[in-house]
Order: sequence, then structure tokens, then C-alpha cells
Amino acid sequence: MKFEVGKNEILETQNMIDAQHLDIRTVTMGVALTDCADPDPARAAEKIYDKITRCAGELVPTCEAISREMGIPIINKRISVTPIALVAAASETEDYTPFARALDRAAKTCGCDFIGGFSALVQKGCTTADLRLIRSFPQALAETDLVCSSVNVGSTRAGINMDAVRLLGEVVKQTADLTRDNQSMGCAKLVVFCNAVEDNPFMAGAFHGVGEAECAVNVGISGPGVVFHALQKLEKDAPLDLVAETVKRTAFKITRMGELIAREASKRLNVPFGIVDLSLAPTPAVGDSVARILESMGLDRCGTHGTTAALALLNDAVKKGGVMASSSVGGLSGAFIPVSEDEGMIAAAKSGALTLDKLEAMTCVCSVGLDMIAVPGDTPASTLAAILADEAAIGMVNGKTTAVRLIPAYGKQLGDEIELGGLLGTAPIMRVHHHGAEEFINRGGRIPAPMHSFRN
Repeated sequence: MKFEVGKNEILETQNMIDAQHLDIRTVTMGVALTDCADPDPARAAEKIYDKITRCAGELVPTCEAISREMGIPIINKRISVTPIALVAAASETEDYTPFARALDRAAKTCGCDFIGGFSALVQKGCTTADLRLIRSFPQALAETDLVCSSVNVGSTRAGINMDAVRLLGEVVKQTADLTRDNQSMGCAKLVVFCNAVEDNPFMAGAFHGVGEAECAVNVGISGPGVVFHALQKLEKDAPLDLVAETVKRTAFKITRMGELIAREASKRLNVPFGIVDLSLAPTPAVGDSVARILESMGLDRCGTHGTTAALALLNDAVKKGGVMASSSVGGLSGAFIPVSEDEGMIAAAKSGALTLDKLEAMTCVCSVGLDMIAVPGDTPASTLAAILADEAAIGMVNGKTTAVRLIPAYGKQLGDEIELGGLLGTAPIMRVHHHGAEEFINRGGRIPAPMHSFRN
């Protein structure tokens, strides 16, 4: 059956684009690289570069043409690839940074904003290739501009690989040190997952899953400003079920726009359409904040009591609206709460209303986790690992995706902030507990999967 979206649906969203910060946050092309494996690492790196530029060479001009013709802003054009640990495993080398340089060079040749997939999947254990890749993160992220890395350390079916968690605490610390002259920016390009999904178009966690097609086009759409504007039209005492219905209807409309863009890009690029990820991904711009949506429901400040309940309502309604609008909703889809990228979150953190502990509670019901959190640069690696473990446990037990991007900002203390620029915004340094968890983290091993993981 031919899929069609009426032009009147696009006209209906024009005001959302012009006045409410609605945009296509990203069109991400996934590229499978398993056929690039080679015992010679230099040859493998060249194969990787050649395949990415061949498959994604027209991504940027195609998206720019669609944006001009339809009047819909497409903010980012990105590439995701097969987790490089799987590709590099065949190469006879211990140094995986050349693979990161090949990815960076390919992304720049294609004109893309970021490339994701310098990644490993280690939820049940690490291969030699996984360990080599993870240990290469600090140098690779310091040397490259567009490469994003991720590691899946746990899942509901496998439990949590605490040896990997311990190692990543150290790696995050080293990455902050090596990129200290640039606000420890390398850490903003490194995310640690539990229950990572294979079709996520959003950075830094995008990778092209092993169950995906040779190539695929995934679209991420964002509209916190649109939802905020819709809720502003309700009476202040409107019941919460009406609030949820309003969010759901709004999410439906903007998902339809994302579906149109995704299918058009797929057709023009002659690449299969994967999914639409409907995510309320905020920006530092005023009026484009998830925190302000929660406050519009009646909270004095994001982070106060009731915030988790309000976020649960928002996240669920967004997903329901998206699923109504498209049979191809996927990725992460829901509300994101990245502190540095959300004007309202920044304000709440600076005021002390939003703490790391409260953010952790909120991640039980949002679509990702502790995202873009800046902490003091002298935070011990074991404490960083403990934060990763806490968030992975939430994902494992609740059967949801959780992720962490921590930035131990070199030379910064509580009360300072770092300026990351662009969509990454400004991150206030947040307080961490001064009591340690080193003995717990150093035990290593694996936290077993929960009882409810057995669902055969």
C-alpha cells in the first residue's frame, strides 16, 4: 500500500516550525561495515572510509534539498555504523585509533555533523577487540572531531558487566584529562548504555545494529517547544488526563511530519526507511525546554517533588501519540533530560532544585538517562563508575534503555560551569556524594540479570 501524507498536514505544522522550535533534529544514515573487516588494519580503515563515503556521500545534499523544498528545518545530518569492535576484531593490531580517524575523515568528506558507532557491546563480557576499543577511547576522542563512542554494559537479559563499568569509569576520567583544553569535550561524545537499541538516530549513542539492513535511514524529530505551546492553551486547573491527551495529540502531528521526511529521504537516497524517533530533545534556546513543559503542568521548578510523576505522564503521552501516527516509531522515542542542553534544566540545576539524585529518579521514567551531566574534575574514577552502575541497574530492572554521559570537567569545581557550545549548551557543575564506592566497584564480576528477565 502506498504511503501518503496530505500537504495540509504539513501546513498545519508550519507555525510550529516558525514559532515553536519544531525541527527534524537529525536524519541519520546507518551503514553496515561488517564486510570491511581485514587482517591489515590500514586496509580495513580504507575499506571503512570508502564504504561510508560511497553510501552516505549524497546524504547532506539530499537533506538540504528536502529542507528547502518543504520548508522544514533538518538540523543535523549524521551517520551511524556497525559497532567498530566487531569490524576491527579481524585486524592484527592493538591500536584502534586509526579506525576512529577513518570514521572522522569519512564524516568530514560527507559533510556530516557526527558519526556514531565507535562502539562495543559488552553486556555479558568483553572480547579482546572490545577491550582494545574501549581503551582507545581517550586518544581517539581527543584526536577526532566528529566521532562518537558508546558501550552497552548491561541488559535485562544479561545483567551488568561490572568489569566493563569499572574500566569505563577510568576511561571517562582519562578522556576528560586528554580533552581538558577543550572543556573535557571528549566525554560529551562518549555514552554508556544499558539495553541499547540498534536503530537510535541520536548521538552520541547511535550505532547501526547487527540486525539492521545494509543501509537504512532513521529520522529523529524534536518538539519540546510545540508541546509547551500546546499546554499553554489549557486552563491552569485542567485535569492531568486532559494534559496527557493534549501531549498525545501534539506528538501525533509532529510524528507525521517526521514520517514524511523519513520516507522522502529514503526514496531519494534509494535506502530503506528504518524508523522515526519522536523524542522531545531540547536545546539551550528559550522555549525549547522539557523542564519548562514539566513546570507548565504546575511545578514551581523542575526537580521539586512531583517532577518524576509529571515526566512519566509526558513520556508516556509522547510515545502513545507517536505510535498512533506511524507504524515505524523506534529508537528511543520520548522525553530527553540532558542538563546542559535544556535551558530550564540548566536554570533548575543552578538554583539547586535539580540534583543528581533527583535526575536519577527521573531517569526511571524518561527515555534515556543521566545525559550531559558535568561533575567536578577531581571526582574519582570509582565514583564515576558507581554512577554508571546505578543507571545501568535502573535500565536492567525496568527493562528500559538507560544511558549516561558524564563530564568530569578538568579543573572545575561545584559552582563553576563549562561552555560546550551549539546544541551541547552550558553545563553547571553538579554535586556528587563525597562518600566513596571504590570497594564495591573493585569487586568486578557481573550483576546477574533480574528474575523477570526469563521470558521464553
